[in-house]
Amino acid sequence: MTDSSATAPAPRQQKVQSAEVGVGILKALAELAPATSLSRLAEHVSMPASKVHRYLQALVDSGFAEQDPTTNHYRLGRSALQVGLAALSQLDVLKISAPELIALRDELNETCFLAVWGNKGPTVVYVEQSLGAVTLVTQIGSVLPLLGSSTGQVFDTFLSNAETAALREQESALLSAAQLKEVERHVEEIRATCVHQIHGLLMAGVNAVSSPVFAMGNKLVGVVTVVGSASVFTGEHQAQAAQKLLHTARAISARMGGKMPKA
Repeated sequence: MTDSSATAPAPRQQKVQSAEVGVGILKALAELAPATSLSRLAEHVSMPASKVHRYLQALVDSGFAEQDPTTNHYRLGRSALQVGLAALSQLDVLKISAPELIALRDELNETCFLAVWGNKGPTVVYVEQSLGAVTLVTQIGSVLPLLGSSTGQVFDTFLSNAETAALREQESALLSAAQLKEVERHVEEIRATCVHQIHGLLMAGVNAVSSPVFAMGNKLVGVVTVVGSASVFTGEHQAQAAQKLLHTARAISARMGGKMPKA
């Protein structure tokens, strides 16, 4: 007589294995964001589509995944977003930056936000909206271009080449030689001043100012940015905002145990 208990996984072990598979599929949904087909997801996790589909249905039922009724593609659901935001709230850079950005927004009445480096590039994780209407590129979760935004260019300046190489190569292929030369000029200016002013680069009619935030060991942990309508956020107003933003970024860096390079 054979002992079936020697070959069949115990109920507890089965639950652990199921949880691991579910977490793996959640991670894959994040990696394939914003949405993906069942077949692509199954290929990504190296599982049969039928098995992935069963787990997806459980994730949809629990709110951790959603299915687009038009395309049938899957994406992360509201519950996953809530978990992600809860995790982000534990980051020192977010907790320390929030009150500083609130104060800056109140002083300037312009939209202020914090971006961190995510798996897709510069990612907005905190926003303080102004009373105006410049909200199109400043939603939480927005991923900004590396070379085509003031926020991205600050990341490009202070992050290592190893971290930015893939995205830089991808975006560089879409730029002309003259545009690439302009990017290099901006990098030199950002490194010298730690503040970057842009006029309509990412979106026509929207100007921006960005500055880096450093933690202990002078590691770049985020970029703070102010955006506003080019009709009012320009000239002296933008220049004053740049200095106030630089002061804010230095204050956040100091509380993080970092030190901004001297301008």
